[in-house]
Amino acid sequence: MRENKNARHYKNESIIRVMDELNKVVVGKDHIIEKVLCAMLAGGHVLIEDVPGVGKTTLALGISQALALSYKRVQFTPDVLPSDVTGFMMYNKKLNDFEYKEGAVMTNLLLADEINRTSSKTQSALLEVMEEGSVTVDSVTRALPDPFFVLATQNPLGYAGTQRLPESQLDRFMIQVSMGYPDVESEMLIYQGKQREAMEQVQQVLTKERFASLQQQAKQVEVKESVCEYLTKLVQKTRNHVQIELGISPRGGLALINMAKANAFLQNRSYVVPEDILDVWEVTVSHRIVRSQKGRLSGAGMHELLEEIQMSIPMPK
Repeated sequence: MRENKNARHYKNESIIRVMDELNKVVVGKDHIIEKVLCAMLAGGHVLIEDVPGVGKTTLALGISQALALSYKRVQFTPDVLPSDVTGFMMYNKKLNDFEYKEGAVMTNLLLADEINRTSSKTQSALLEVMEEGSVTVDSVTRALPDPFFVLATQNPLGYAGTQRLPESQLDRFMIQVSMGYPDVESEMLIYQGKQREAMEQVQQVLTKERFASLQQQAKQVEVKESVCEYLTKLVQKTRNHVQIELGISPRGGLALINMAKANAFLQNRSYVVPEDILDVWEVTVSHRIVRSQKGRLSGAGMHELLEEIQMSIPMPK
Protein backbone atom coordinates (compact mmCIF):
# COMPACT_ATOMS: atom_id res chain seq x y z
CA MET A 1 0.00 0.00 0.00
CA ARG A 2 1.35 3.42 -0.95
CA GLU A 3 2.47 5.50 2.03
CA ASN A 4 0.63 8.79 2.23
CA LYS A 5 3.38 11.41 2.40
CA ASN A 6 0.99 13.91 4.01
CA ALA A 7 -0.12 11.54 6.77
CA ARG A 8 2.98 12.23 8.82
CA HIS A 9 2.01 15.90 9.07
CA TYR A 10 -1.78 15.99 8.73
CA LYS A 11 -4.15 13.91 10.83
CA ASN A 12 -7.49 15.05 9.40
CA GLU A 13 -8.45 12.43 6.82
CA SER A 14 -10.49 14.81 4.64
CA ILE A 15 -7.56 17.23 4.39
CA ILE A 16 -5.17 14.39 3.55
CA ARG A 17 -7.36 13.45 0.59
CA VAL A 18 -7.52 17.05 -0.64
CA MET A 19 -3.75 17.43 -0.27
CA ASP A 20 -3.15 14.24 -2.25
CA GLU A 21 -5.20 15.57 -5.16
CA LEU A 22 -3.54 18.99 -5.13
CA ASN A 23 -0.07 17.39 -5.02
CA LYS A 24 -0.82 15.98 -8.48
CA VAL A 25 -0.64 19.48 -9.97
CA VAL A 26 1.24 21.62 -7.43
CA VAL A 27 4.48 19.90 -6.48
CA GLY A 28 6.69 20.83 -3.55
CA LYS A 29 4.39 23.54 -2.15
CA ASP A 30 2.70 21.70 0.72
CA HIS A 31 3.27 24.60 3.13
CA ILE A 32 1.46 26.99 0.75
CA ILE A 33 -1.43 24.60 0.10
CA GLU A 34 -1.80 24.06 3.87
CA LYS A 35 -2.11 27.77 4.59
CA VAL A 36 -4.60 28.30 1.74
CA LEU A 37 -6.78 25.45 3.01
CA CYS A 38 -6.56 26.89 6.54
CA ALA A 39 -7.80 30.25 5.26
CA MET A 40 -10.67 28.56 3.40
CA LEU A 41 -11.64 26.57 6.50
CA ALA A 42 -11.65 29.85 8.42
CA GLY A 43 -13.91 31.42 5.76
CA GLY A 44 -11.27 33.92 4.60
CA HIS A 45 -9.74 35.10 1.34
CA VAL A 46 -6.18 34.65 0.11
CA LEU A 47 -3.73 37.08 -1.50
CA ILE A 48 -0.74 35.63 -3.37
CA GLU A 49 2.05 38.07 -4.17
CA ASP A 50 4.40 36.55 -6.69
CA VAL A 51 5.93 36.82 -10.14
CA PRO A 52 3.80 35.58 -13.06
CA GLY A 53 3.90 31.95 -14.09
CA VAL A 54 4.61 30.08 -10.83
CA GLY A 55 1.38 28.06 -10.61
CA LYS A 56 -1.19 30.34 -8.98
CA THR A 57 -3.89 29.54 -11.56
CA THR A 58 -3.06 25.84 -11.37
CA LEU A 59 -3.55 25.89 -7.59
CA ALA A 60 -6.95 27.59 -7.90
CA LEU A 61 -8.11 25.15 -10.59
CA GLY A 62 -6.97 22.17 -8.53
CA ILE A 63 -8.86 23.39 -5.46
CA SER A 64 -12.03 23.96 -7.47
CA GLN A 65 -11.90 20.42 -8.88
CA ALA A 66 -11.04 18.68 -5.60
CA LEU A 67 -13.81 20.48 -3.69
CA ALA A 68 -16.38 20.58 -6.54
CA LEU A 69 -16.51 24.39 -6.48
CA SER A 70 -17.70 26.52 -9.38
CA TYR A 71 -14.78 28.57 -10.68
CA LYS A 72 -14.25 31.85 -12.52
CA ARG A 73 -11.13 33.81 -13.38
CA VAL A 74 -10.81 37.53 -14.04
CA GLN A 75 -7.64 39.03 -15.49
CA PHE A 76 -7.58 42.45 -13.88
CA THR A 77 -6.42 45.13 -16.29
CA PRO A 78 -6.95 48.91 -16.22
CA ASP A 79 -10.08 48.61 -18.40
CA VAL A 80 -11.94 46.12 -16.16
CA LEU A 81 -15.04 47.87 -14.75
CA PRO A 82 -16.74 47.40 -11.37
CA SER A 83 -19.80 46.05 -13.22
CA ASP A 84 -17.63 43.25 -14.65
CA VAL A 85 -17.10 42.14 -11.07
CA THR A 86 -20.51 42.79 -9.48
CA GLY A 87 -22.83 42.42 -12.50
CA PHE A 88 -25.23 44.91 -14.06
CA MET A 89 -28.84 45.45 -15.17
CA MET A 90 -29.68 45.05 -18.87
CA TYR A 91 -32.95 45.73 -20.66
CA ASN A 92 -34.67 42.61 -22.00
CA LYS A 93 -37.02 43.33 -24.90
CA LYS A 94 -38.89 40.05 -24.52
CA LEU A 95 -39.65 40.70 -20.88
CA ASN A 96 -40.02 44.44 -21.40
CA ASP A 97 -38.03 44.88 -18.21
CA PHE A 98 -34.51 45.08 -16.88
CA GLU A 99 -32.81 41.86 -15.75
CA TYR A 100 -29.67 41.18 -13.78
CA LYS A 101 -26.60 39.92 -15.62
CA GLU A 102 -24.28 38.14 -13.23
CA GLY A 103 -20.78 39.42 -12.59
CA ALA A 104 -17.65 37.37 -11.98
CA VAL A 105 -18.30 37.13 -8.23
CA MET A 106 -21.29 34.84 -8.74
CA THR A 107 -19.19 31.71 -8.23
CA ASN A 108 -17.70 29.65 -5.40
CA LEU A 109 -14.03 30.32 -6.15
CA LEU A 110 -12.92 33.49 -7.92
CA LEU A 111 -9.35 33.85 -9.13
CA ALA A 112 -8.73 37.61 -9.22
CA ASP A 113 -5.53 37.67 -11.24
CA GLU A 114 -3.15 40.65 -10.89
CA ILE A 115 -5.55 42.64 -8.74
CA ASN A 116 -3.05 45.49 -8.36
CA ARG A 117 -3.12 46.27 -12.08
CA THR A 118 -6.74 47.44 -12.20
CA SER A 119 -8.33 50.74 -11.16
CA SER A 120 -8.99 51.65 -7.53
CA LYS A 121 -12.74 51.73 -8.21
CA THR A 122 -12.73 48.13 -9.46
CA GLN A 123 -10.53 47.02 -6.57
CA SER A 124 -12.98 48.62 -4.12
CA ALA A 125 -15.94 46.88 -5.77
CA LEU A 126 -14.34 43.47 -5.29
CA LEU A 127 -13.18 44.16 -1.74
CA GLU A 128 -16.65 45.40 -0.76
CA VAL A 129 -18.22 42.20 -2.06
CA MET A 130 -15.64 40.16 -0.12
CA GLU A 131 -16.55 42.00 3.08
CA GLU A 132 -20.34 42.00 2.69
CA GLY A 133 -20.82 38.55 1.17
CA SER A 134 -23.43 39.98 -1.18
CA VAL A 135 -23.84 42.15 -4.28
CA THR A 136 -26.06 45.24 -4.50
CA VAL A 137 -27.01 46.43 -7.99
CA ASP A 138 -29.75 49.04 -8.52
CA SER A 139 -30.68 48.88 -4.82
CA VAL A 140 -31.31 45.12 -5.00
CA THR A 141 -29.07 42.96 -2.80
CA ARG A 142 -28.22 39.45 -3.97
CA ALA A 143 -26.42 36.86 -1.86
CA LEU A 144 -23.23 35.31 -3.18
CA PRO A 145 -23.01 31.54 -3.70
CA ASP A 146 -22.11 29.60 -0.57
CA PRO A 147 -19.24 29.06 -0.07
CA PHE A 148 -17.48 32.05 -1.68
CA PHE A 149 -13.71 32.46 -1.74
CA VAL A 150 -11.41 34.91 -3.49
CA LEU A 151 -7.91 33.85 -4.39
CA ALA A 152 -6.30 37.08 -5.57
CA THR A 153 -2.82 37.52 -7.02
CA GLN A 154 -0.70 40.61 -7.29
CA ASN A 155 2.62 41.28 -8.96
CA PRO A 156 5.44 42.60 -6.80
CA LEU A 157 5.39 46.39 -6.58
CA GLY A 158 7.51 47.96 -9.30
CA TYR A 159 6.25 45.73 -12.12
CA ALA A 160 4.80 47.63 -15.07
CA GLY A 161 1.28 48.94 -14.42
CA THR A 162 1.10 47.99 -10.75
CA GLN A 163 -0.21 50.15 -7.94
CA ARG A 164 -0.15 49.45 -4.22
CA LEU A 165 -3.34 48.21 -2.58
CA PRO A 166 -4.43 50.47 0.31
CA GLU A 167 -3.84 49.07 3.80
CA SER A 168 -7.59 48.95 4.45
CA GLN A 169 -8.01 46.64 1.44
CA LEU A 170 -5.05 44.43 2.31
CA ASP A 171 -6.58 43.93 5.76
CA ARG A 172 -9.58 42.19 4.20
CA PHE A 173 -7.43 39.29 3.01
CA MET A 174 -7.04 36.68 5.72
CA ILE A 175 -3.55 35.69 4.61
CA GLN A 176 -0.85 36.69 2.14
CA VAL A 177 1.51 34.05 0.80
CA SER A 178 4.18 33.73 -1.87
CA MET A 179 4.59 30.49 -3.86
CA GLY A 180 8.09 31.17 -5.18
CA TYR A 181 9.88 29.36 -7.97
CA PRO A 182 9.69 25.53 -8.05
CA ASP A 183 12.63 23.34 -7.11
CA VAL A 184 14.59 21.43 -9.78
CA GLU A 185 12.51 18.25 -9.60
CA SER A 186 9.19 20.11 -9.76
CA GLU A 187 10.32 22.30 -12.64
CA MET A 188 11.40 19.23 -14.63
CA LEU A 189 7.88 17.81 -14.26
CA ILE A 190 6.46 21.06 -15.66
CA TYR A 191 8.74 20.94 -18.72
CA GLN A 192 7.91 17.28 -19.32
CA GLY A 193 4.21 18.17 -19.40
CA LYS A 194 3.35 15.81 -16.55
CA GLN A 195 1.67 18.46 -14.39
CA ARG A 196 -0.67 19.48 -17.23
CA GLU A 197 -1.63 15.83 -17.69
CA ALA A 198 -2.18 15.50 -13.94
CA MET A 199 -4.77 18.31 -13.92
CA GLU A 200 -7.12 15.97 -15.76
CA GLN A 201 -6.55 13.38 -13.02
CA VAL A 202 -7.56 15.63 -10.11
CA GLN A 203 -10.64 13.99 -8.62
CA GLN A 204 -13.42 15.46 -6.52
CA VAL A 205 -12.87 14.23 -2.96
CA LEU A 206 -15.26 16.50 -1.04
CA THR A 207 -18.62 18.09 -1.74
CA LYS A 208 -19.39 21.73 -0.99
CA GLU A 209 -21.68 20.56 1.80
CA ARG A 210 -18.94 18.42 3.35
CA PHE A 211 -16.48 21.30 3.22
CA ALA A 212 -19.05 23.59 4.86
CA SER A 213 -19.35 20.99 7.63
CA LEU A 214 -15.57 21.03 8.10
CA GLN A 215 -15.70 24.83 8.39
CA GLN A 216 -18.27 24.56 11.18
CA GLN A 217 -16.12 22.02 13.00
CA ALA A 218 -13.08 24.31 12.72
CA LYS A 219 -15.08 27.13 14.31
CA GLN A 220 -15.78 24.93 17.35
CA VAL A 221 -12.07 24.50 18.18
CA GLU A 222 -11.46 25.76 21.73
CA VAL A 223 -9.10 28.62 22.59
CA LYS A 224 -8.18 28.59 26.27
CA GLU A 225 -7.79 31.88 28.12
CA SER A 226 -4.02 31.58 28.49
CA VAL A 227 -3.60 31.00 24.73
CA CYS A 228 -5.95 33.88 23.93
CA GLU A 229 -3.93 36.13 26.24
CA TYR A 230 -0.73 35.10 24.44
CA LEU A 231 -2.26 35.96 21.07
CA THR A 232 -3.51 39.30 22.38
CA LYS A 233 -0.06 40.23 23.67
CA LEU A 234 1.47 39.42 20.27
CA VAL A 235 -1.08 41.61 18.51
CA GLN A 236 -0.64 44.51 20.94
CA LYS A 237 3.14 44.31 20.67
CA THR A 238 2.84 45.26 16.99
CA ARG A 239 1.05 48.49 17.97
CA ASN A 240 3.79 49.87 20.20
CA HIS A 241 6.91 48.62 18.45
CA VAL A 242 9.47 51.26 17.48
CA GLN A 243 9.84 49.82 13.97
CA ILE A 244 6.09 49.69 13.25
CA GLU A 245 3.92 52.66 12.28
CA LEU A 246 0.63 50.75 11.92
CA GLY A 247 0.11 47.53 13.86
CA ILE A 248 -2.47 44.76 13.69
CA SER A 249 -6.11 45.80 14.00
CA PRO A 250 -8.75 43.81 15.96
CA ARG A 251 -9.90 42.44 12.59
CA GLY A 252 -6.37 41.16 12.05
CA GLY A 253 -6.41 39.63 15.53
CA LEU A 254 -9.65 37.80 14.71
CA ALA A 255 -8.10 36.52 11.48
CA LEU A 256 -5.12 35.24 13.48
CA ILE A 257 -7.26 33.38 15.99
CA ASN A 258 -9.46 31.87 13.25
CA MET A 259 -6.39 30.74 11.32
CA ALA A 260 -4.94 29.19 14.49
CA LYS A 261 -8.21 27.30 15.06
CA ALA A 262 -8.16 26.02 11.47
CA ASN A 263 -4.52 24.98 11.88
CA ALA A 264 -5.41 23.02 15.04
CA PHE A 265 -8.32 21.42 13.18
CA LEU A 266 -5.94 20.15 10.48
CA GLN A 267 -4.13 18.26 13.24
CA ASN A 268 -7.42 16.79 14.50
CA ARG A 269 -7.14 18.73 17.75
CA SER A 270 -10.16 20.30 19.45
CA TYR A 271 -8.06 23.04 21.07
CA VAL A 272 -5.46 25.63 20.02
CA VAL A 273 -1.89 25.50 21.32
CA PRO A 274 0.62 28.39 21.03
CA GLU A 275 2.40 26.59 18.19
CA ASP A 276 -0.77 26.90 16.08
CA ILE A 277 -0.55 30.68 16.40
CA LEU A 278 3.12 30.73 15.46
CA ASP A 279 2.49 28.42 12.47
CA VAL A 280 0.15 30.99 10.90
CA TRP A 281 1.66 34.14 12.45
CA GLU A 282 3.65 35.48 9.51
CA VAL A 283 1.20 34.73 6.66
CA THR A 284 -1.68 36.26 8.63
CA VAL A 285 -0.08 39.49 9.86
CA SER A 286 2.78 40.46 7.50
CA HIS A 287 0.52 42.30 5.03
CA ARG A 288 -1.32 44.14 7.85
CA ILE A 289 1.77 45.87 9.26
CA VAL A 290 3.18 49.20 8.03
CA ARG A 291 6.83 49.75 8.88
CA SER A 292 7.95 53.07 10.37
CA GLN A 293 10.78 55.02 8.81
CA LYS A 294 13.12 53.67 11.46
CA GLY A 295 11.97 50.16 10.63
CA ARG A 296 12.54 50.64 6.91
CA LEU A 297 16.05 51.98 7.55
CA SER A 298 16.97 49.24 10.02
CA GLY A 299 17.89 46.78 7.30
CA ALA A 300 15.84 43.99 8.89
CA GLY A 301 13.15 42.31 6.82
CA MET A 302 9.54 41.63 7.82
CA HIS A 303 10.40 38.03 8.69
CA GLU A 304 13.08 39.11 11.15
CA LEU A 305 10.79 41.75 12.68
CA LEU A 306 7.94 39.30 13.27
CA GLU A 307 10.32 36.71 14.64
CA GLU A 308 11.71 39.27 17.09
CA ILE A 309 8.17 40.12 18.26
CA GLN A 310 7.19 36.50 18.86
CA MET A 311 10.44 35.85 20.73
CA SER A 312 9.73 38.80 23.04
CA ILE A 313 6.43 37.32 24.34
CA PRO A 314 6.78 34.30 26.67
CA MET A 315 4.75 31.29 25.52
CA PRO A 316 2.20 29.94 28.01
CA LYS A 317 2.89 26.45 29.36
